[in-house]
Parts: sequence; structure tokens; C-alpha cells
Amino acid sequence: MLRTSVALSARCYGVLRYAPTNLLINAIRTRRGLKWGVPAMLLAGVYFYAAAICTTIINDGGPGWLYLLVLLFVWNAFKFLWIGPVSLVWLVRSRRQQVSEPIDTLGHAGTSR
Repeated sequence: MLRTSVALSARCYGVLRYAPTNLLINAIRTRRGLKWGVPAMLLAGVYFYAAAICTTIINDGGPGWLYLLVLLFVWNAFKFLWIGPVSLVWLVRSRRQQVSEPIDTLGHAGTSR
């Protein structure tokens, strides 16, 4: 049972790795993308709004499968809400590390011999 669960999660990870929101989150996690963490939090509002629209459609007699979209929209919204503060912490940590690295006479950081 455990072996099946691990195998299934490994396959799902391979597929979900290429989901658009996961690609954006991975791009934000890079050193160059850390500055986009807080603006990406604005996407959470868009996802919550889409979830509210789907919920309204369901309440007005729409199909029940829209609950899956609501779940997906809320999950993505929370991912983008989470990445904002976390990227700020990572950005401050990387800037602190960058400042503490010695700079040689040619302006190259971290090339001590």
C-alpha cells in the first residue's frame, strides 16, 4: 500500500511540475525571481475572485463539477499568498549573504584564493 502511494505521488509530481502556477512559483524561487514574490501575491485575488464566480454559478444551479475548479482556484490562491512573504525572507537572506561576501580588487564577489 505504501509502495503504491509513493509511486503514485512520484508520477503526479512529474505531471504537476509543469502546471502553469507551479512553473511561476519555481521561477519566483530563483535568485532573479525573488523580487516578484510580492507582486505575485496579487494573483491570489484573481484566483479568489474566480472561485467566487464559480461558487455563484453553482449556487444558481450550475453543475457540481465546478466545485473541483473552486478547489483548484483556492489552492492556487493560497500558493500565491504564501510565496510573497517567503520570497521576501529569502530575498533578505540572499542580500545579507551577498553583502557579507568579500569583494576582490576586480569587483568579483566570493573569489578568494
